Amino acid sequence: MDRKEKFKQANREANATWLALLIVIVFWCVAGFGLADVKVEFFQTPLWVWAGCIGTWLFAIAVSVILANHIFKDMDLDDKEDEING
Repeated sequence: MDRKEKFKQANREANATWLALLIVIVFWCVAGFGLADVKVEFFQTPLWVWAGCIGTWLFAIAVSVILANHIFKDMDLDDKEDEING
């Protein structure tokens, strides 16, 4: 992988991370604010608290795993590889 391809991959990873952040924020809003009128409780705690806190945390972990398995690539950022191949 040459230097240009490495920068393209790093840019792709950064853009995917921003998109993932936006998706998690939307999930947090829907899970927290969207469930505010629901009268379901667990351990005297409203559902929106569980969904907004624990649910968002679990969703963010799932999104991170998806990013790690499908978007991110393990690559050496050192230029020595380019000098050898170039």
